[in-house]
Amino acid sequence: MTPLAERLRPTTLDQYIGQQHLVGPGAPLRRMIEQKRVSSFILWGPPGVGKTTLASIVAKALDAPFYTLSAVQSGVKEVREAIDNAAKNRFFQQASPILFIDEIHRFSKSQQDSLLAAVERGTVTLIGATTENPSFEVIRPLLSRCQVYTLQPLSRDELLQLLHQAVTTDPFLSSREVKVEEYEAMLRYSGGDARKLLNILDLISAAAPSEGPIIINNEVVTSQLQQNPLAYDKQGEMHYDIISAFIKSIRGSNPDAALYWMARMIEGGEDPEFIARRLVISASEDIGLANPNALLLANAAFDAVHKIGWPEGRIPLAEATVYLATSPKSNSAYKGIGAALEEVRRSGNLPVPLHLRNAPTQLMAELGYSDGYKYPHDFPGNFAPQQYLPDDIKDASFWHACHNAQEDKMDERMKALWKPHPAEAASGTSSPLPQKGGE
Repeated sequence: MTPLAERLRPTTLDQYIGQQHLVGPGAPLRRMIEQKRVSSFILWGPPGVGKTTLASIVAKALDAPFYTLSAVQSGVKEVREAIDNAAKNRFFQQASPILFIDEIHRFSKSQQDSLLAAVERGTVTLIGATTENPSFEVIRPLLSRCQVYTLQPLSRDELLQLLHQAVTTDPFLSSREVKVEEYEAMLRYSGGDARKLLNILDLISAAAPSEGPIIINNEVVTSQLQQNPLAYDKQGEMHYDIISAFIKSIRGSNPDAALYWMARMIEGGEDPEFIARRLVISASEDIGLANPNALLLANAAFDAVHKIGWPEGRIPLAEATVYLATSPKSNSAYKGIGAALEEVRRSGNLPVPLHLRNAPTQLMAELGYSDGYKYPHDFPGNFAPQQYLPDDIKDASFWHACHNAQEDKMDERMKALWKPHPAEAASGTSSPLPQKGGE
């Protein structure tokens, strides 16, 4: 029997569920279709949200020839053949043939280049479908010729609408009594994927007894599926989205969200060392000097993962995650090195002041290397004021304390050490040394 997802594939926009921001009343795709003036575009979204279906609806609404290629199975030769066939089948005043390319992100640069001329001349109207960010995966010349539309996972209400449509309109299911007692597990397992929802329904109906009603509840769904096949591509868009949410939850001091996103990565099969590396980076970038122990704990968690392996390694990772999320935050070191790098790129290779240079030879000493250098440990408090930056930027300041208990103390100490000396204050001159401290 034909799969349920194929039996229920919509053929018009009125049958299409979801993506109302694109196909709802007054939405951009609907307006283009109604005006029969469709330009090339790329549909970007997760699996099972209707990208292929939408392309075929467009072709049918325009009454245009429809050619489809899979980037997995097609090369430059197949692309050129499809374009040639489209050019031959185009008639005067008829809409340009639609060339639909599934998984266009898998096309190489040369394959994508082969589309440019046909798209620019209007030989074909290109509709691409991708689960990956087109900004990274589609060449710029092709991207500039196509509008990008983002498709979203189906909402809970949209999935329930699809479920109702399936059990009431599908010839097979409507001929059987289908009792939906609970649907939470089905919605959870489908994860906004319409195809996955229909496949689950197909699986349950196929496994149901031939006599009597088809019962759908959480227990039936869970027992049939055994485990939740989470959507997580370690090399794809979701990988970057989830790690971004993880780091931002730590930065935003939300341990619950941070643990949730880490759990998503763990269940999706993410490399534990990748998680550990991100914790080390976060400890340096986001917690920083506000709590220097965070970096120690993150490094310890990284080391523990190596020593104890998996799955126990999730425990020190969770400990570090909670510690980082609940720690005070500071990015002063991160901003400081950024400002210093910017200055280096601006000013180039400024000479090191002579008194800071080492003098391993007699000639260097005669040239003034190390002359006048004050060894701080020879002075009270292990501090002696002197110039440490090149002459051209001697007053520059790169590190500015953030306001937290740890850095307030550091800031106060720097201000006390680098305050103008009494002789300078009396003469009205300022110290040539940088005034360290907070903004």
